[in-house]
Amino acid sequence: MTQASVFKGFPAETHRFIRGIRKNNTKEWFDAHRSDYDEHFVAVAKGFVEAIGPRLAKLAPKVVAIPKINGSIFRINRDVRFSTDKRPYKDHLDFRFWEGEKKTANSAFFLRLSPDALYIGTGNHMTNPDQLKSLRKAVADEPTGSELAAIAKNLRKQGYEIDGKHYKRIPRDFPEDCPAAEFLLHNSLYVVHQEKAKIASQADLLNICIKHWKTFARLHHWLTANL
Repeated sequence: MTQASVFKGFPAETHRFIRGIRKNNTKEWFDAHRSDYDEHFVAVAKGFVEAIGPRLAKLAPKVVAIPKINGSIFRINRDVRFSTDKRPYKDHLDFRFWEGEKKTANSAFFLRLSPDALYIGTGNHMTNPDQLKSLRKAVADEPTGSELAAIAKNLRKQGYEIDGKHYKRIPRDFPEDCPAAEFLLHNSLYVVHQEKAKIASQADLLNICIKHWKTFARLHHWLTANL
């Protein structure tokens, strides 16, 4: 029997570990709980990726789901080189599923399990300069701008909102009356649904994730095609 067929949600030990790292964010605590990290963080995360990958592929056939750290599973170590916050570890478990090259992917399906909540989302959190240029062109042009406006309208009807607004004014030389003009104020486009953290332990977690990702898939496909 494969892990994909037996994954039944994140166990209590996973929640206990990420709560522990939040309260005791030190190398000494982490080293003392290395076996918990290996068994209840890494191994369980790999099981989730192996289980969700084939189902995500039905929404986006070229989606990449790699069951390893620095693949679809984010590393727990924080990059503190340029940060005043010197805590060495993240207190959450992150996943990302993308198309194409990982570093230049225009969109991804993502999941975060924190001590406080479960976040299920899709999109692009931060565009690079080339992507931002393409985003603005696609927003302003027809029919891509009208398509994005329709996606946003449909998401709002279902209680979701596209985030990523960054600017106060529409950039110079772009029309203020195009169907999706509001998104010219964005430097990214993404949508997130938040659940209580305990939802991650439910046996139907895979179904819950796929339900939201299916709703968000049109935004993912728009971003993948136009950025």
